[in-house]
Amino acid sequence: MKIHFLGGADDVTGSNSLIETAGRKILVDCGMYQGGQFNEEFNHRPLPYNPKDISAVLITHAHLDHVGRLPLLTKGGFTGFFYATPATMDLAELVMHDALGVMIHDNIKFGRQILYSEQDIAAVMAQFKPLDYYQWQDLFGDKNVKVYLRDAGHIFGSAFIEIVSEGKRIVFSGDVGNVNVPILRDTDNLPDDIDLLVCESTYGDKLHESDQSRRDILEKVVLEAVRLGGVLMIPSFSLERTQELLYELDKLIEQQHRLPVLPIFLDSPLAIGATKIYRKYTQYYDEHAIRLIKSGDDMFDFPGLVLSDTREDSKHINNVPNPKIIIAGAGMMNGGRILYHALRYLSDPHSTLLIVGYQAYGTIGREIQEGAAHVNIMGERISVKCKVKSIGAFSAHGDQAKLLSWIGSAKNLPKKVCLNHGETEVKHRLAAKIKEKLNISALPVTGGMEVEV
Repeated sequence: MKIHFLGGADDVTGSNSLIETAGRKILVDCGMYQGGQFNEEFNHRPLPYNPKDISAVLITHAHLDHVGRLPLLTKGGFTGFFYATPATMDLAELVMHDALGVMIHDNIKFGRQILYSEQDIAAVMAQFKPLDYYQWQDLFGDKNVKVYLRDAGHIFGSAFIEIVSEGKRIVFSGDVGNVNVPILRDTDNLPDDIDLLVCESTYGDKLHESDQSRRDILEKVVLEAVRLGGVLMIPSFSLERTQELLYELDKLIEQQHRLPVLPIFLDSPLAIGATKIYRKYTQYYDEHAIRLIKSGDDMFDFPGLVLSDTREDSKHINNVPNPKIIIAGAGMMNGGRILYHALRYLSDPHSTLLIVGYQAYGTIGREIQEGAAHVNIMGERISVKCKVKSIGAFSAHGDQAKLLSWIGSAKNLPKKVCLNHGETEVKHRLAAKIKEKLNISALPVTGGMEVEV
């Protein structure tokens, strides 16, 4: 088998790997690049392969940086199947339609190119083949290439993928989930006797706060925002991060009465749609979430919560007196409704911006997180005078300790590890830790690199 690292190799977005095996070409993920603006220049570059030559596409999960360019494959003539869990299929459809909506808006307002159409998305959905966890699948009916999905604990329906072919066994981690994540089950252990593990490294040099600290910090930030009398803005990824926030706020407000009831606006059509899918697939919940459902508690609904689906709903938020909380996409502040709230409230010293996820280089979120005094939003230069807070424990990615624990969870450790989906210096730090703690050679990959197994 030969692995080509074509995306998500030099950074943390645009995941795309190509496997050559048994006379076939198989893709793992085909995501968008995310950086300074939603519709990144990289996304408009030709794919580094002919989609007509691809035999199958395996999808780890439904985040934009893993599924955002799938319609380019059908548009380019791919006729095979896309394999993913049922929840990933449903979420990917939402994500692709949301991305198209943003591109149409940017085309009208800024003249930016639209990558694909509704018809291209429909073609993707028509070629999806559901594959649930813990089921072997012969990709081509000849038993030469088999795949198996296990729960990655990252977002709803997320999987790490085991591929067996030519007497070799490889695993693609996708994104590895955090520890003790609300709603989701824990990440499954890594299988034994892996010839090659391709592992993400997003937080490969960081340690998150504990899950209990996460709730305590959230409580403290909300109470301080109420005391200041301003707006608490939370740019949040619509898949998983938002549902975790709702879960924690439900616990703090309705169950434990540790926070006052105040207006909390979920200003994201994508997050609202994704939450409906979370309600659909309760079989993926962890034991605690299942107990909550059986007790009659709706963890995605509590006093004060308002769903702002339409643009008019979003505009109405401005008329509601402070203090209030606004949860809106995009999570890196590189597009979406959060920008309109940022225009209004970043310069308000009584307001607060709470960052709860990874911020890629070149994004407004990254600039603010690193202490920028001014940022440019939609052509306006805005002063950052609000309070800025971060909670790493809300990340959907495991930290260094989780990644080391997961790699070491197999009884017989992987023979080789390749590190992708991480910033260069982070990959090298994690590689050194893997060597130190597990005595495994770990190779930080770069774009275009090829590895044979």
